[in-house]
Amino acid sequence: MSVLPKALTDLIEAFNALPGVGPRTAERYAYWFVRHDDKSASKLARALSELEGGIGYCEKTFALVPAGQRLSDLYTNPERDKTLIAVVAEPFDILAIEKTGQYFGTYHVLGGLVSPIDGVTPEQLHIKELVNRIKDDNVKEIILATNASVEGESTALYIQQQIANKPVKITRLAQGLPIGVDLEYADQITLGRAILNRQTVNS
Repeated sequence: MSVLPKALTDLIEAFNALPGVGPRTAERYAYWFVRHDDKSASKLARALSELEGGIGYCEKTFALVPAGQRLSDLYTNPERDKTLIAVVAEPFDILAIEKTGQYFGTYHVLGGLVSPIDGVTPEQLHIKELVNRIKDDNVKEIILATNASVEGESTALYIQQQIANKPVKITRLAQGLPIGVDLEYADQITLGRAILNRQTVNS
C-alpha cells in the first residue's frame, strides 16, 4: 500500500527525472504544488503542454525559435554581423553570451559535444552545416565558444581540423581565473588555461 497518492508519486518521479534533481528535491517541488493554489499547477501544466508544439530550430543556426519560424531573429537582424560566428554546444549558451552585451555576431549551435563515452560522434552534431555556412555567409571569423572540458576541447579541435583549409580566422574564448577565485580553489583546467593565456603587464 502506497503512503502517498499516486498522483503525487507520479509528479515526484517526473521531477526526479530532471537533470540535477534528486529524490528529496523532487519531493519538495511536488509538495510545493500541493500546498499552493491550483493556478500554479495549471500554469506549469499549460507551459509543458505547449512546449512540444511551440518550439522549433533555426534552419541556419539551430538556435531555438518559435514553431513555424524558419530563421532566428539573431540571424536575420541586419545589425548582426553574419561574417562572425560564435560556435556553442547548446541553445542556452547563446543566452549566456547575449547577457554580456559584448557580442554582435551570429551563432551556430552544435547540438552537443563530441563524447565517445556517451556515444556522441561528430556526425551527430551540426558541424557539416557550420562548414557550409563559411561559404554561404562569407564568414571571416569563427569563435569556438565550447566549454573548457575534455569534450569541449575535443569538439573544438575537431572543428579546427575540419575548417583548417578554409579562409577563415579561428579564435577561442579566453579562459582563465574568474575574478575573486583563490588559486587553491581553482581546478586544474582553469588554472592551466590561465597560465597559457597570461597577459603582458606593462610597467
